Order: sequence, then C-alpha cells, then structure tokens
Amino acid sequence: MGKFRELMVYKKGFSLLMDIFMLTKEFPKSEQYSLVDQIRRSSRSVCSSIGEAYKKRRYPNHFISKLSDADMENGETQVWLDVALACNYISEEKFNHLDSQCEEISKLLNFMINNPAKFA
Repeated sequence: MGKFRELMVYKKGFSLLMDIFMLTKEFPKSEQYSLVDQIRRSSRSVCSSIGEAYKKRRYPNHFISKLSDADMENGETQVWLDVALACNYISEEKFNHLDSQCEEISKLLNFMINNPAKFA
C-alpha cells in the first residue's frame, strides 16, 4: 500500500494546516495563546491522526477509530474558522476556501471509514 504521506487526504490535510499556520501569523497577538493555538493544534491533529490510523490499518476497528478522531479534529478546525470569521480576522472569501478544504477532507476521511478494507 505505500505510505500515509501518499494519501490524498493526508496531502490535503497537510496543505490546510500549512495554510492555517501562515494565516494565523497575522492574527492579533492577544489571540496567540487561545485562538491561534487552538486552530493550529486541531488542524495538525487531523494529519497526525491520519498517520496513526494508517500505521494501524491492519486492525479495522483501530483504523476507523483514529480516522474518526481525524474527522473530529477537522470539525473542531471548522469551529475555530467560524470564530476567526466572526472576529473579522479572516475574510469571508478566505473562510469559504478553508471551510471547503475541511469539507473535502471530511468526505475523504468518511470514505476511508466506510471502506477500511481498501486500505489494509
């Protein structure tokens, strides 16, 4: 099967986390230890959970559980994007772009969750 870094969902997740990292450099300093920390952590957790899941793909229940964790962290990232938009830290255009990336990642994760045998 290859490496987890070759998975489309990992590549898209990594791209999103880097976009968020660069974007949050411009957030107010007062958000450094709250919103910035939270959104960076959740976006990074998506990829780390994918990597962990892939290493356990021989065990379907564990694989699905870790992918579910990745999807949960992806959802958390979307919440923090909602906050960033509401606080006017990002434009609606930027929000829509990042949110659509999250939605695409979620669809890919759910495909993997529903088809674990394809990744064994």
